[in-house]
Amino acid sequence: MTDTVTQVGLRIDVDTFRGTQRGVPRLLEIFSREHIHATFFFSVGPDNMGRHLWRLLKPSFLIKMLRSNAASLYGWDILLAGTFWPGRQIGKHLADVIVATQAAGHEVGLHAWDHHKWQKQVEHMSGAQSRAEIQKGYDSLQSITHAKPACSAAAGWKCTEQVLLEKQAFDFRYNSDCRGHSIFRPVVNNQHCAPQIPVTLPTYDEVIGRHGISNENYNATLLDMIQPGQLNVLTIHAEVEGIVCAQLFEKFLLQAKQRHIEFVPLFELLPPLEQIPDGRVKLGTLPGREGTMCLQVTNQ
Repeated sequence: MTDTVTQVGLRIDVDTFRGTQRGVPRLLEIFSREHIHATFFFSVGPDNMGRHLWRLLKPSFLIKMLRSNAASLYGWDILLAGTFWPGRQIGKHLADVIVATQAAGHEVGLHAWDHHKWQKQVEHMSGAQSRAEIQKGYDSLQSITHAKPACSAAAGWKCTEQVLLEKQAFDFRYNSDCRGHSIFRPVVNNQHCAPQIPVTLPTYDEVIGRHGISNENYNATLLDMIQPGQLNVLTIHAEVEGIVCAQLFEKFLLQAKQRHIEFVPLFELLPPLEQIPDGRVKLGTLPGREGTMCLQVTNQ
Protein backbone atom coordinates (compact mmCIF):
# COMPACT_ATOMS: atom_id res chain seq x y z
CA MET A 1 0.00 0.00 0.00
CA THR A 2 1.40 3.40 -1.04
CA ASP A 3 1.40 6.18 1.52
CA THR A 4 -0.60 9.21 0.41
CA VAL A 5 1.47 12.31 -0.27
CA THR A 6 0.26 15.59 1.21
CA GLN A 7 1.17 18.68 -0.77
CA VAL A 8 2.10 21.91 0.96
CA GLY A 9 2.46 25.15 -0.96
CA LEU A 10 5.72 26.75 0.15
CA ARG A 11 6.29 30.48 -0.18
CA ILE A 12 9.28 32.47 0.94
CA ASP A 13 8.76 36.12 1.80
CA VAL A 14 11.92 38.17 1.29
CA ASP A 15 11.41 41.43 3.14
CA THR A 16 14.86 42.94 3.58
CA PHE A 17 18.33 43.54 2.15
CA ARG A 18 19.86 41.08 4.61
CA GLY A 19 17.27 38.44 3.88
CA THR A 20 17.96 38.74 0.16
CA GLN A 21 21.73 38.82 0.50
CA ARG A 22 22.17 36.06 3.08
CA GLY A 23 18.93 34.19 3.56
CA VAL A 24 17.96 33.49 -0.03
CA PRO A 25 21.29 31.90 -1.08
CA ARG A 26 21.16 29.63 1.98
CA LEU A 27 17.62 28.57 1.15
CA LEU A 28 18.57 27.95 -2.47
CA GLU A 29 21.29 25.58 -1.27
CA ILE A 30 18.89 23.76 1.03
CA PHE A 31 16.22 23.43 -1.65
CA SER A 32 18.75 22.20 -4.19
CA ARG A 33 19.87 19.41 -1.85
CA GLU A 34 16.29 18.43 -1.04
CA HIS A 35 15.03 18.78 -4.65
CA ILE A 36 12.37 21.28 -3.59
CA HIS A 37 10.92 24.13 -5.64
CA ALA A 38 8.98 26.95 -4.03
CA THR A 39 7.59 30.44 -4.61
CA PHE A 40 9.76 33.42 -3.64
CA PHE A 41 8.11 36.82 -3.16
CA PHE A 42 10.73 39.58 -3.29
CA SER A 43 10.73 43.12 -1.93
CA VAL A 44 12.78 45.09 -4.43
CA GLY A 45 12.82 48.73 -3.36
CA PRO A 46 14.33 50.52 -0.33
CA ASP A 47 14.84 48.51 2.85
CA ASN A 48 13.25 50.73 5.49
CA MET A 49 12.16 47.93 7.82
CA GLY A 50 13.94 49.49 10.80
CA ARG A 51 11.28 52.16 10.91
CA HIS A 52 9.00 49.55 12.48
CA LEU A 53 10.88 50.21 15.73
CA TRP A 54 8.60 53.18 16.33
CA ARG A 55 5.84 50.58 16.81
CA LEU A 56 7.54 49.58 20.08
CA LEU A 57 5.38 52.31 21.56
CA LYS A 58 2.45 49.95 20.95
CA PRO A 59 2.30 47.33 23.73
CA SER A 60 1.15 44.51 21.42
CA PHE A 61 4.11 45.00 19.09
CA LEU A 62 6.58 45.29 21.98
CA ILE A 63 5.29 42.02 23.45
CA LYS A 64 5.75 40.27 20.10
CA MET A 65 9.30 41.62 19.73
CA LEU A 66 10.22 40.39 23.21
CA ARG A 67 8.49 37.02 22.79
CA SER A 68 10.28 36.25 19.53
CA ASN A 69 13.62 37.71 20.74
CA ALA A 70 13.64 39.83 17.60
CA ALA A 71 17.14 41.26 18.01
CA SER A 72 18.76 37.83 17.76
CA LEU A 73 16.17 36.51 15.32
CA TYR A 74 16.45 39.28 12.72
CA GLY A 75 19.71 41.06 13.49
CA TRP A 76 20.28 44.72 14.29
CA ASP A 77 21.01 45.58 10.65
CA ILE A 78 17.39 44.68 9.84
CA LEU A 79 15.92 46.27 12.96
CA LEU A 80 17.69 49.58 12.26
CA ALA A 81 17.50 49.60 8.45
CA GLY A 82 16.29 52.92 7.10
CA THR A 83 16.31 54.66 10.49
CA PHE A 84 19.70 56.35 10.83
CA TRP A 85 20.65 55.97 7.16
CA PRO A 86 18.69 55.77 3.88
CA GLY A 87 17.32 52.34 3.09
CA ARG A 88 19.37 50.45 0.51
CA GLN A 89 17.69 49.53 -2.78
CA ILE A 90 17.36 45.75 -2.71
CA GLY A 91 16.72 45.10 -6.38
CA LYS A 92 19.41 47.51 -7.50
CA HIS A 93 22.19 45.94 -5.43
CA LEU A 94 21.09 42.30 -5.22
CA ALA A 95 19.55 41.59 -8.62
CA ASP A 96 21.92 38.64 -9.02
CA VAL A 97 20.26 36.85 -6.11
CA ILE A 98 16.82 37.23 -7.68
CA VAL A 99 18.15 36.04 -11.05
CA ALA A 100 19.76 33.02 -9.35
CA THR A 101 16.43 32.15 -7.73
CA GLN A 102 14.69 32.25 -11.08
CA ALA A 103 17.48 30.23 -12.74
CA ALA A 104 17.13 27.54 -10.06
CA GLY A 105 13.57 26.93 -11.24
CA HIS A 106 11.69 28.63 -8.45
CA GLU A 107 8.61 30.76 -9.02
CA VAL A 108 9.41 34.46 -8.51
CA GLY A 109 6.73 36.98 -7.59
CA LEU A 110 6.36 40.50 -6.24
CA HIS A 111 6.15 41.13 -2.51
CA ALA A 112 6.55 44.90 -2.32
CA TRP A 113 8.43 47.94 -3.48
CA ASP A 114 8.84 49.41 0.03
CA HIS A 115 7.76 46.72 2.51
CA HIS A 116 7.63 49.08 5.48
CA LYS A 117 5.66 51.77 3.67
CA TRP A 118 3.12 49.24 2.37
CA GLN A 119 2.55 47.70 5.80
CA LYS A 120 2.19 51.07 7.49
CA GLN A 121 0.19 53.02 4.93
CA VAL A 122 -1.71 50.81 2.48
CA GLU A 123 -4.97 50.78 4.45
CA HIS A 124 -5.05 54.57 4.09
CA MET A 125 -3.81 54.82 0.49
CA SER A 126 -6.01 55.82 -2.40
CA GLY A 127 -6.39 53.40 -5.27
CA ALA A 128 -3.99 55.46 -7.37
CA GLN A 129 -1.38 55.49 -4.60
CA SER A 130 -1.49 51.74 -4.04
CA ARG A 131 -1.32 51.10 -7.79
CA ALA A 132 1.73 53.36 -8.05
CA GLU A 133 3.49 51.36 -5.31
CA ILE A 134 2.70 48.09 -7.07
CA GLN A 135 3.83 49.54 -10.39
CA LYS A 136 7.26 50.49 -9.01
CA GLY A 137 7.81 47.01 -7.66
CA TYR A 138 6.42 45.36 -10.79
CA ASP A 139 8.67 47.38 -13.11
CA SER A 140 11.76 46.75 -10.98
CA LEU A 141 11.19 43.00 -10.78
CA GLN A 142 10.44 42.79 -14.49
CA SER A 143 13.66 44.61 -15.32
CA ILE A 144 15.61 42.10 -13.21
CA THR A 145 13.98 38.87 -14.40
CA HIS A 146 13.13 40.00 -17.95
CA ALA A 147 9.67 38.51 -17.43
CA LYS A 148 6.35 39.94 -16.30
CA PRO A 149 5.72 38.97 -12.66
CA ALA A 150 2.93 36.38 -12.70
CA CYS A 151 1.98 36.59 -9.04
CA SER A 152 2.13 38.83 -5.99
CA ALA A 153 1.74 38.69 -2.23
CA ALA A 154 0.93 41.81 -0.22
CA ALA A 155 3.53 42.65 2.43
CA GLY A 156 2.34 41.63 5.88
CA TRP A 157 -0.96 40.41 4.38
CA LYS A 158 -1.94 44.07 4.29
CA CYS A 159 -4.52 44.25 1.54
CA THR A 160 -7.90 45.86 0.94
CA GLU A 161 -10.67 45.34 -1.58
CA GLN A 162 -9.48 48.48 -3.37
CA VAL A 163 -5.98 46.99 -3.69
CA LEU A 164 -7.46 43.83 -5.21
CA LEU A 165 -9.15 45.97 -7.86
CA GLU A 166 -5.93 47.87 -8.56
CA LYS A 167 -4.03 44.61 -8.96
CA GLN A 168 -6.30 43.66 -11.86
CA ALA A 169 -4.32 46.08 -14.03
CA PHE A 170 -1.23 43.86 -13.72
CA ASP A 171 -2.79 40.62 -14.95
CA PHE A 172 -1.36 38.49 -12.15
CA ARG A 173 -2.19 34.81 -12.56
CA TYR A 174 -2.94 34.69 -8.85
CA ASN A 175 -2.24 36.60 -5.64
CA SER A 176 -1.51 35.45 -2.11
CA ASP A 177 -2.62 38.46 -0.12
CA CYS A 178 -4.61 36.95 2.71
CA ARG A 179 -4.86 34.31 5.39
CA GLY A 180 -7.56 31.72 4.97
CA HIS A 181 -8.48 28.12 4.26
CA SER A 182 -9.16 27.57 0.54
CA ILE A 183 -8.41 28.95 -2.92
CA PHE A 184 -11.04 31.43 -4.09
CA ARG A 185 -11.75 34.32 -6.45
CA PRO A 186 -12.54 37.52 -4.54
CA VAL A 187 -15.57 39.41 -5.79
CA VAL A 188 -15.36 43.18 -5.25
CA ASN A 189 -18.10 45.51 -6.51
CA ASN A 190 -19.46 42.67 -8.66
CA GLN A 191 -16.05 42.24 -10.30
CA HIS A 192 -14.09 39.00 -10.18
CA CYS A 193 -10.46 39.49 -9.16
CA ALA A 194 -7.52 37.17 -9.69
CA PRO A 195 -7.58 33.95 -7.63
CA GLN A 196 -6.24 34.10 -4.11
CA ILE A 197 -4.08 31.34 -2.64
CA PRO A 198 -4.29 32.16 1.07
CA VAL A 199 -1.73 31.16 3.66
CA THR A 200 -3.26 28.58 5.99
CA LEU A 201 -0.42 27.89 8.46
CA PRO A 202 1.13 30.24 11.04
CA THR A 203 4.58 31.76 10.68
CA TYR A 204 7.44 31.15 13.10
CA ASP A 205 7.15 34.53 14.82
CA GLU A 206 3.41 34.09 15.36
CA VAL A 207 3.70 30.96 17.48
CA ILE A 208 7.18 30.87 19.03
CA GLY A 209 7.03 31.69 22.73
CA ARG A 210 3.26 31.17 22.91
CA HIS A 211 1.46 28.24 24.55
CA GLY A 212 4.68 26.50 25.44
CA ILE A 213 6.04 26.43 21.88
CA SER A 214 9.83 26.65 21.64
CA ASN A 215 12.45 25.61 19.10
CA GLU A 216 12.43 22.17 20.68
CA ASN A 217 8.81 21.42 19.75
CA TYR A 218 8.16 23.96 16.98
CA ASN A 219 8.67 21.59 14.04
CA ALA A 220 6.40 18.91 15.46
CA THR A 221 3.75 21.49 16.31
CA LEU A 222 3.75 22.91 12.78
CA LEU A 223 3.78 19.49 11.10
CA ASP A 224 0.77 18.44 13.18
CA MET A 225 -1.16 21.40 11.72
CA ILE A 226 -0.76 20.14 8.14
CA GLN A 227 -4.00 18.45 7.12
CA PRO A 228 -4.26 15.90 4.28
CA GLY A 229 -7.06 16.63 1.84
CA GLN A 230 -7.11 20.34 2.61
CA LEU A 231 -5.27 23.41 1.34
CA ASN A 232 -1.93 23.73 3.14
CA VAL A 233 0.19 26.83 2.49
CA LEU A 234 3.23 27.74 4.58
CA THR A 235 5.09 31.04 4.60
CA ILE A 236 8.69 31.15 5.75
CA HIS A 237 10.91 34.22 5.81
CA ALA A 238 14.37 34.49 4.29
CA GLU A 239 15.40 36.50 7.34
CA VAL A 240 14.38 33.71 9.73
CA GLU A 241 14.43 30.24 8.18
CA GLY A 242 17.19 31.32 5.79
CA ILE A 243 19.56 32.64 8.45
CA VAL A 244 19.24 32.16 12.21
CA CYS A 245 16.72 29.30 12.01
CA ALA A 246 18.19 27.58 8.95
CA GLN A 247 19.22 24.42 10.80
CA LEU A 248 15.81 24.18 12.44
CA PHE A 249 14.19 24.54 9.02
CA GLU A 250 16.39 21.84 7.50
CA LYS A 251 15.27 19.47 10.25
CA PHE A 252 11.68 20.48 9.51
CA LEU A 253 12.06 19.46 5.87
CA LEU A 254 13.53 16.09 6.83
CA GLN A 255 10.75 15.45 9.34
CA ALA A 256 8.17 16.48 6.74
CA LYS A 257 9.61 13.97 4.27
CA GLN A 258 9.17 11.22 6.86
CA ARG A 259 5.49 12.17 7.04
CA HIS A 260 5.18 12.01 3.22
CA ILE A 261 4.76 15.77 2.86
CA GLU A 262 5.75 17.29 -0.48
CA PHE A 263 6.51 21.00 -0.88
CA VAL A 264 5.51 22.72 -4.12
CA PRO A 265 5.40 26.28 -5.51
CA LEU A 266 2.03 27.93 -5.10
CA PHE A 267 1.07 27.88 -8.77
CA GLU A 268 0.96 24.08 -8.67
CA LEU A 269 -1.99 24.30 -6.28
CA LEU A 270 -4.17 26.27 -8.70
CA PRO A 271 -7.13 24.36 -10.17
CA PRO A 272 -8.67 25.43 -13.50
CA LEU A 273 -10.19 28.90 -13.21
CA GLU A 274 -13.74 27.65 -13.75
CA GLN A 275 -13.39 25.38 -10.73
CA ILE A 276 -12.41 28.15 -8.30
CA PRO A 277 -15.32 29.35 -6.14
CA ASP A 278 -16.12 32.98 -5.45
CA GLY A 279 -15.29 34.52 -2.10
CA ARG A 280 -14.71 37.73 -0.21
CA VAL A 281 -12.05 39.28 2.00
CA LYS A 282 -12.18 41.40 5.13
CA LEU A 283 -9.76 43.07 7.53
CA GLY A 284 -9.23 41.23 10.80
CA THR A 285 -6.68 40.00 13.31
CA LEU A 286 -4.89 36.74 14.05
CA PRO A 287 -3.34 35.51 17.30
CA GLY A 288 0.37 36.22 17.52
CA ARG A 289 0.38 38.92 14.83
CA GLU A 290 0.10 42.60 15.66
CA GLY A 291 -2.36 44.77 13.74
CA THR A 292 -4.96 44.03 11.10
CA MET A 293 -4.54 41.99 7.96
CA CYS A 294 -6.53 40.62 5.04
CA LEU A 295 -8.58 37.53 5.88
CA GLN A 296 -10.70 35.24 3.74
CA VAL A 297 -14.34 35.48 4.74
CA THR A 298 -15.53 32.13 6.04
CA ASN A 299 -19.04 31.22 4.97
CA GLN A 300 -21.12 30.06 7.90
